[in-house]
Amino acid sequence: MATPSHTAGADATTAPEAGNGRVLLITGASSGIGAATARAAVAAGWRVALAARRRDKLDALVAELGADRALAVAVDVTDLDDQTRMVETVVAHFGAIDAVFANAGTGGGPGGFAAAPVDGWRRMVDVNILGCAYTLRACLPAIKERRGHVLITGSVAGRRTIAGSFYAATKWAVSAIGYGLREEVRGTGVRVTLIEPGVVDTAFFDEPKPDGLRPEDVARSVLYALSQPATVDVHEVMVLPTPPRDA
Repeated sequence: MATPSHTAGADATTAPEAGNGRVLLITGASSGIGAATARAAVAAGWRVALAARRRDKLDALVAELGADRALAVAVDVTDLDDQTRMVETVVAHFGAIDAVFANAGTGGGPGGFAAAPVDGWRRMVDVNILGCAYTLRACLPAIKERRGHVLITGSVAGRRTIAGSFYAATKWAVSAIGYGLREEVRGTGVRVTLIEPGVVDTAFFDEPKPDGLRPEDVARSVLYALSQPATVDVHEVMVLPTPPRDA
């Protein structure tokens, strides 16, 4: 039985159920959703480029996944030049980028608009909004060449009103980036998917979230979108934890 080839313009009716050696670049890959997605992608046959600030964590993940399947690239997502170098490094190593998962993000302190630290707001703008936009700017030429796939970590917070949440405001902006990019690349063969999780039990939060999603739950959503045939464009995947049972 024939399998999809690692070439642009593969049979549009064939679902790429396995990565078949295609290349997925993940930002924010050192932990949480990014690391879980890397593990799931490699298990599905993808090669992965892992990008984040913490080179030590990336190197440990490469050792786990295998140097033949994974590449570590230290990057500051708030620096467009650094992201451009990231893409150049990945293309030089793997030869192409078939999909990118713009996943890097950060939160801020409590206090709402009345009292939250303003430097936290600036950091969220730099990482959540500009970092995402810079990833797209750096990757789009390579993605267009492959008629590839852009996935972006949004949030249910970017679809609802949350009192006093500047983080939610940045995720509304990320949703708008995804919608705008989808229209920009319409007709090019590039697909754009917003992954919009609810609360996820990761180090993102100071306190454990036992009733939240696991990073692996979100990773399965990413792989679901990636596994669709070229004729299917998954616009958004909103994934929420099942409410706990009443006592």
